[in-house]
Amino acid sequence: MQIDFEKITPHERYKLLTAAVVPRPIALVSTLGPDGMVNAAPFSFFNVFSEDPALAVLGLQHAPDGSIKDTTRHILDNGEFVINLVDRRLAEAMAVCAARLPAGISEIEAAGLSVSGSQCIETPRIAEAPVSLECRTWEIRQITPTRHLAVGEIVALSARDGLIDPETLYFDMSAYEPVGRLVANSYCHTDDRFELSVPRWPEDFSDTSPPLPLPSNPASPRGQS
Repeated sequence: MQIDFEKITPHERYKLLTAAVVPRPIALVSTLGPDGMVNAAPFSFFNVFSEDPALAVLGLQHAPDGSIKDTTRHILDNGEFVINLVDRRLAEAMAVCAARLPAGISEIEAAGLSVSGSQCIETPRIAEAPVSLECRTWEIRQITPTRHLAVGEIVALSARDGLIDPETLYFDMSAYEPVGRLVANSYCHTDDRFELSVPRWPEDFSDTSPPLPLPSNPASPRGQS
């Protein structure tokens, strides 16, 4: 089956993309309003982008009525935000934060969460999050009248005690239980894991290995007769 995206609606593209690209990490983004209220909103159109500089990318969409959402407005106004990662313990509270609440109602309070001061920026992080990434806006660009793309420079990381070895900086993946977004109301746990090692050439390859494509450089060992 082949589908031309120019011949289907944006909603149909959304259905296909969110079902095909799974699981996706979830960013529960906290931002600070002008009245000092902390806003929290989940995003699964999100990922880290690079490590030098350390960048994360958020896809920000307007409300169904076309109005700009609080997260986008706060990032435009303040130039900073916190990406709080979502684990098994935080999943239900994250869903509460996705609800369309009346103006003046804090998602943090509605979800029974609390905030903690960040290290390098004014915007607080969510205290219950296993990992929080403090971000200063690197660039925010309006892609369409109803969508922005925000790139944030990660300036600090906070983690729940016991998640990261202070000497090696390795995560204890048995203690870190992030959840992934699938499609619609479907999510997944990430504790069913396996390992794969990248094979080394030539010692991990043999005559019984699947054939590899010939390299473009005829002087390379596999290209020699």
